[in-house]
Amino acid sequence: MSELAVSCGTLVVDGAGRLLICHVTGTPKWDIPKGLQDPGEGTLAAAMRELWEEAGLAFDPERFVDLGRFDYRRDKCLHLYKVEVGDELPDLGHLVCRSFFPHHVTGKPTPETDGFRWATREQVAKLCWPRMAQRLLGLGW
Repeated sequence: MSELAVSCGTLVVDGAGRLLICHVTGTPKWDIPKGLQDPGEGTLAAAMRELWEEAGLAFDPERFVDLGRFDYRRDKCLHLYKVEVGDELPDLGHLVCRSFFPHHVTGKPTPETDGFRWATREQVAKLCWPRMAQRLLGLGW
């Protein structure tokens, strides 16, 4: 049996206790910045890379609190970190996705995420995919 894929992500939390979520291009859903760990890459390095690729954010490694590994899907687990930003990010207009995929029709490079917002726990429940919302709402942030 093969080892589960590990998706590493970061919960970026502001001073009001809201979570930074990214709009997943081409879908009605939002998600935290996360992605698969590369071979030989540590979970923190993967979470930091995904945060940079999907939202353009970089923080010192010491700011990342390891929340641990969680069941997610039969073929994938999550390893999550948290960074508390207080009032450092009052505006999200400067955030940018640097990770692209080929558009399914045109083949043109398309950003993985195309919007950013702060979300309360109630908003996370409505905006994120049900499985992710359930996992996020089961955590203290």
